[in-house]
Amino acid sequence: MEGPEVSRALRDAAAVEPAGVGRFTIELSSIYSVHGHPHGGYLQCVMASAALAAASAQGATHLHPTAVTTNFVGGAAQGPVEIRTDVRRVGRGVSFVHVELHHEGVLTTESLVTLGTLGDASSPRYSDAGVPDVAPLEECQSSGDGDVATISAVLDQRLDPRFASWRDGTVSESGEIRGWLRLDDGDASWDPWSLLFASDAMPPATFALGSSGWVPTLQLTTYLRCIPRGEWLRGRQWCVVIADGLVDERCELFDERGQLVASSYQLAMVRFPAGR
Repeated sequence: MEGPEVSRALRDAAAVEPAGVGRFTIELSSIYSVHGHPHGGYLQCVMASAALAAASAQGATHLHPTAVTTNFVGGAAQGPVEIRTDVRRVGRGVSFVHVELHHEGVLTTESLVTLGTLGDASSPRYSDAGVPDVAPLEECQSSGDGDVATISAVLDQRLDPRFASWRDGTVSESGEIRGWLRLDDGDASWDPWSLLFASDAMPPATFALGSSGWVPTLQLTTYLRCIPRGEWLRGRQWCVVIADGLVDERCELFDERGQLVASSYQLAMVRFPAGR
């Protein structure tokens, strides 16, 4: 007899259940994983869901995460986990919540979540983030790889071939990847909460430089700037510096208006084949 069908919707996969004051539970989805590990951006959605619920229980009226900083202390596992929250401050303009994810009593992930309310009609007074030149959608290549990243079942991602030569085995001199991203989970388009998933969804930019294997994130910080418009995001991800087995990587995401809607910064471990 077959079990119940697992929802592909990100909103369902990252929904937390109350389990006492400041406590929540969730069954981490096998769909939102890479190499069998829960996806980092997905985990940030989970942490933000718990933070919003915990802050709301203490009177906060904020609707969105505006910044999430996550430390991946240990390897999170698929399946049931416990989430513990500590609301540090509830304010008129901003609230702060510390969130911990525990698997079988062991801390695996912790985040500091900043909450606020974003708008969809804001106009930047100043911006130094230029909209990247990305090849037209019809000229880009699907990045789906269901054997490694099951998120390909819920994310339509098209890579600019000018920045994807690594897929043909050609090592580039530039550690950069560009492309388009569309949430394809059968439920909704991008919003400030799901942008946490998008901000970590592009392939590691180290691939362009010939890195091998998994690139596990140690620390990830994402800033959300406004409510995105349109179905597709235009993304650019690049390496800032690689040294001592670690990469400092940046990602910027723009909506159909050409407005920066999210940016992320991460420190991750990286490996290269001998001689590279």
